[in-house]
Amino acid sequence: MAHPPTHPRKQVPPEDCWDLTLLFASTQDWEALYLDLESRIPGYENFKTRLGESFEQFRACLDFDHALGRDLEKIYTYAHLKNDEDKTNARGDDLFQRAVNLYTRISDASSFIVPGIRAISEDVLAGYLKNEAISDYRFYLEKIIRQFPHTRSEEAEQLLAMAGESLAAPGQIFSRLDNADLNFGVIEDENGREHPLTHGNFISFLNQGNRGIRKKAFHQYYGVYDAHKHSIASTLAASVKKDLFLARARHFNTTRQAALFKDDVPPKVYDTLISRVKKGLDPLYKYLEFRQKALGLDKLHIYDTYLPVVPDVDFHMEYEEATAVCLQALAPLGDEYCRILEKGLAQGWVDRYENKGKRSGAYSSGCYDSPPYILLNYEATSINSLFTLIHEAGHSMHSYFSKRTQPYPSHNYTIFVAEVASTLNETLLGQHLLKRYDDDPKMKAYILNREVDNIRATFFRQTMFAEFEDIIHGMAAQNKALTLDTFTSTYKDLLSTYFGGKIASEEALTLECLRIPHFYSSFYVYKYATGLAAALGIARRITTSGQPAVEDYLNFLKLGGSMFPIEELKLAGVDMASSGPVDETISHFATRVEELEKQWPSN
Repeated sequence: MAHPPTHPRKQVPPEDCWDLTLLFASTQDWEALYLDLESRIPGYENFKTRLGESFEQFRACLDFDHALGRDLEKIYTYAHLKNDEDKTNARGDDLFQRAVNLYTRISDASSFIVPGIRAISEDVLAGYLKNEAISDYRFYLEKIIRQFPHTRSEEAEQLLAMAGESLAAPGQIFSRLDNADLNFGVIEDENGREHPLTHGNFISFLNQGNRGIRKKAFHQYYGVYDAHKHSIASTLAASVKKDLFLARARHFNTTRQAALFKDDVPPKVYDTLISRVKKGLDPLYKYLEFRQKALGLDKLHIYDTYLPVVPDVDFHMEYEEATAVCLQALAPLGDEYCRILEKGLAQGWVDRYENKGKRSGAYSSGCYDSPPYILLNYEATSINSLFTLIHEAGHSMHSYFSKRTQPYPSHNYTIFVAEVASTLNETLLGQHLLKRYDDDPKMKAYILNREVDNIRATFFRQTMFAEFEDIIHGMAAQNKALTLDTFTSTYKDLLSTYFGGKIASEEALTLECLRIPHFYSSFYVYKYATGLAAALGIARRITTSGQPAVEDYLNFLKLGGSMFPIEELKLAGVDMASSGPVDETISHFATRVEELEKQWPSN
C-alpha cells in the first residue's frame, strides 16, 4: 500500500525501503571510510612528475587513483541516497555536502594525472599500452589519449577541478528548491477530500476523469513555478553558462560538441534525430486529433493528454504484483536475468513509496561495491508506476551484469546505452500486457494507448527538449541574453511545431522548460529518444531471431563501459549512426496509433 506523502521517513516500514546496510553497516562506518580517504589524499604527491619514470610507477599511480575513486563512489553513493530519501533531513544534507566536497578535493589532488600522461613521450606511452599488465586500464587510457587536444596544463586542470563544487551550484539550487521548498498546495477530489499536490502524484491528478480536477491540478502546479519563474530562469541560465565555460575551457567549439565527444557520438546522430522526427510529426498530429475525438472535446488541452482515452479502466496493482508481472514480461531474457532481478526487487534494492521530503521521480543508482539501488515513488493506481519499475530495473540489471563482468576501470557504461536497457524492458512489458489482455478489448486498447503515450513522451517530447537545449546553448555561445522571456518564447515556438496546433495554447505550459531537472545535465535528454529507438530495434530482433538476439543483448549488457556506445549497440544489432532506427520508431508509432483507432470502436 502506498504511503501518503505526509508520512515522515521514520514511519515508513523497513521492508519498503532500500537496504543501505548492504553498502555501509552504519553511518559510523561511512564516517570511518570518509576519514580514511581524507588521510590518503596526500599520497598523490608520491606520483607527481614521475609518471614517465617507469611502467611500475605509472601502474602504481593508476592503481592508487582508482582505489581512491572506488571508495569515493561508495562514500558519494551512500550520501546521495540518504539525502534523496528525505531532503528535509539535515543529517542527509550534511553527508551529501561533505561527499561533494571530498570529491572536489580528490579531483583537485589527482588533477595532475591526465596532464602527466600527456607529458609522457609517445614512444614510452605506446610501450606502456602494449604491456599486458595494463590491460584493465587500456580503454580508460585510450579515452584519455583521445582527450589530449582538450586537456589543459596541470595548473589549469587543478583550477577546473577546484571549481567543480561551485560550478555544480545551479543544479543543486534548483534541486533543493524543486524538491524541498516548493509547496503545491492541496487538491480536492470529487468527494470533497483534500490531497496534497506533489511531483509524485501530479500525473495521477492529470489522469482523473473529472476535467475540472485535471485543469485545476495543472494550473495550480504551474502556478507555483510561475511564482518562482524569474529565480528558476536565472538558475537555468547559470547552468547553461557553466556548460559554455567548461566547453571553452577545454577548447571545444560548442557545448554540444563537448557533451557528445566524451561518448564519441557523431554530431549527425543528434541532428538526424531532430530532423527526422520533425519530418515525421504527422502520426503524432493524427494521434492528437484522435485523442480529442475519443474524449469528446471541442479542443484538446495539455491537461487532457495524460488521461487514458479508454474510460472506466480501473487499474490497480500493488508493488508485489507489479514485480511478478515484470518478471513474466522479462522471461524472454532468460532464467538467470529474472532470478537475480526477483531477489533484488524483493530484498533491499528498492525504496518503494513516496514520503515527506523524498526526492521526486525515479532512478537507479549504486556503485561498483553496492547493489543497484532503485528510488521509486510507486503508486498502485498508476500504470506508469508499473512501467517505471521495469524501466529502472533495466538500468539496475545493466549495472549488475556490467559490474560482474568488467573490471572497475571499464565497468561504468554511458547514459547513451543505459537508456537502451531500461527502455527495452518497457517494450517487453508492453508486449506482455497486450498478450495478457488479448481477450479484453478495452484493456488491450488501454495498453495500446499507454504505449502510444509513452512513445509520445519518450521519443517526440524528449526530442523537443533536445532541440530546446541546442537552441539555448547556441544563444549563449552567440552572447545572447538568457532571460525568462528567451526561454519561454523559444519553448512556445517549439510547442507550436511539435503539437502542430492540435493542442490549445497554454501560456502556463511555456514554463515547462523551467521544471525539467535534466536540463541541468546538458545534452542528456536526447538519449531517451535514441535509447527508445535502439530498444525497439533490439526488441524486434529478439522477436524475430529469438535466442541469438537475446545472447547478443545480454553480451551487450556485460560490455559495461569497455567500448564507445555506438560500437556497443552495433554488437547488439542496432546502428544508431544511421537514420534507420529513428525512422522505424516513427513507423512503429504510426502503426500503434492505427491499431488503437481500430481497437477503439470495440469499446
